[in-house]
Amino acid sequence: MGDMGLFKAIQNLLDQGGYKTAYRLIKPLAYMGSVAAQNNLGVMFYKGEGVPQDYAEAAKWCRKAADQGYVFAQYLLGNMYLKGEGVVQDYAEAAKWFRKAADQGNAMAQNYLGFMYLEGQGVPQDIDEAIKWNRKAADQRDTESRKAADQGDAKAQHMVGIMYFNGQGVPQDYTEAVKWYRKAADQGNADAQYNLGLMYDKGEGVPQDISEAAKLYRKAADQGIEKAQYNLGYICYMGEGVALDYAEAAKWFRKAADQGNDDARYYLGYLYYIGRGVLQDYLLAHMWFNLAASGFSESVSLDRDKLDQATGKRDLVASKMTPAQITEAQRMARRWKPKMER
Repeated sequence: MGDMGLFKAIQNLLDQGGYKTAYRLIKPLAYMGSVAAQNNLGVMFYKGEGVPQDYAEAAKWCRKAADQGYVFAQYLLGNMYLKGEGVVQDYAEAAKWFRKAADQGNAMAQNYLGFMYLEGQGVPQDIDEAIKWNRKAADQRDTESRKAADQGDAKAQHMVGIMYFNGQGVPQDYTEAVKWYRKAADQGNADAQYNLGLMYDKGEGVPQDISEAAKLYRKAADQGIEKAQYNLGYICYMGEGVALDYAEAAKWFRKAADQGNDDARYYLGYLYYIGRGVLQDYLLAHMWFNLAASGFSESVSLDRDKLDQATGKRDLVASKMTPAQITEAQRMARRWKPKMER
């Protein structure tokens, strides 16, 4: 079997999950200097496929392949320096390897390099460079499957949308922001789905369309985006763009409230107070109003009106409860813990 046939057989083994057999074939080739084998060995140690997971060993083999110009090894080595996996965390070294891979057209490396320029990590902060690299990643299309779903690419598209929305390094342009948000949202990027929903909700860059906003919020909410869950709950609560549905509103308010959204806590408390969409329950109403008031009071951007509404409603509910019930509701609030979905 020639080299091409051997590597094809190895790739078939990797694709089918035959990692231990693949490892036995790859290891001697890696020691003989095969760059592809060194890269594969690094990836196997990184993921723990066929071998115990070992980031230090992964870094060793990825470096051998990266030094020979193997683009994915350069990207993965940059990622390890970024996260401090198997090496001492070093943003400058991460940026160095991301740049090598980015210069060879690796979209994930371009994406990360753009973020590093945006944050000034390992490189001087440079918005123009951030835009350049994120645009390269966002514009890149290698295959039809990549067009349909490449999460790294979608993140870059979303980032470009944020830059246009905020006017960071480019003229503020809501229409252009919508374009880039949509590209990422179509690939399933939850943050982009939420932001595109906001654009439809407010009529920024597109005609206002609450029904379309609700569809996008639902996609993001299903992926655990807390603000999308709250916004979808509010749309159902108000009956704007969708049929008024208190039960559906309560469902989404609860999901957002469980993640710590204070507005959702307030409205969920109100639904329990009036018994719409849920069974009337003063204990739960008091608990959610109490949690909302606590959250509003601790917020960096204190909203006095929201705080007053939450405390006022809590005290109103308390007036209908026995002292024992109030004590129990307070205990429930103290024991409550957030349930993060992302």
